[in-house]
Amino acid sequence: MAKLTIVFGILLIVLGAASFVLTGSSHPTSLIPAAFGLVLALSGGLASGEDAKKRMLWMHIAVTVGLVGFIFPAVMSIKALVHAHAQQTEVAHPAAVHSQLIMVFLCLIFVILCVRSFIAARRSRTV
Repeated sequence: MAKLTIVFGILLIVLGAASFVLTGSSHPTSLIPAAFGLVLALSGGLASGEDAKKRMLWMHIAVTVGLVGFIFPAVMSIKALVHAHAQQTEVAHPAAVHSQLIMVFLCLIFVILCVRSFIAARRSRTV
C-alpha cells in the first residue's frame, strides 16, 4: 500500500504542476494538489519501512490527507458550480474546477483503496 500511496502522491504532484504550467497561472493555489501529493508521497515513503507500527501510523496519516484532499476540493468545486448556476453564467475559473474535480476523483479512489486495505489487514490479524 505504501507504493500505491507514492504513486497517488506523484499523480497529484503532476496534476498541480500541470494546472500551474498549462493554465499560465501565477496563483499559488493551483499548486494545492501538488502539496497534497508531496505529503502523500512522503507518507508512502515513510510507510515503506519494516516497522509495522510506523507503517500503520504513516498510512493512517496518508489516508487522512487523502480524505481532506477529497472533501475540500469537492466542496469548493460544488460551490463554484452552484454559484455559476445561480448566476446563470459560466464557471469563473473552469480550469480550477477541472483540477479540483480530478483531485477529488484521485483522492476518492485512494481513500477507497486504503479503507479496503485496512479492512483486509484487520481481518488477517484476527484469523
